[in-house]
Amino acid sequence: MAMSDNEAPAAPKPEGADQLNIKVKDGDGNEVFFKVKKSTRLGKLRKAYAERMGKPENTVRFLYDGTRVNDDDTAESLEIEDQDEIDAMVEQLGGVRA
Repeated sequence: MAMSDNEAPAAPKPEGADQLNIKVKDGDGNEVFFKVKKSTRLGKLRKAYAERMGKPENTVRFLYDGTRVNDDDTAESLEIEDQDEIDAMVEQLGGVRA
C-alpha cells in the first residue's frame, strides 16, 4: 500500500530529541541550567558558564562523573544524558594584585 503525500513518515524524531538539559553545579551549590545539542563542544558550554558566573574562562574546569571534561568533548562522546549534572571547579588564582 502506497503512502499518500499527507501521511507522516514512519517514526519521526520527537521535537528537541537532539537537545539535552544539563545542570552545571559548583562547589558552593550554585546551579546553572543549559540546553545544548548532543554535538556541541563542551568548551562552548564552559565559556558560557564562566561568563554567566563572572569568572575568567581559564579558571573554570568541568568534571563529569569525576573525569575532567575537555573542550573538544561533546555530550554525545561522554554519553551525557538529559538532566545530567556537570561539576564546575573554579581554580583560585594566587597572588596579590597591586
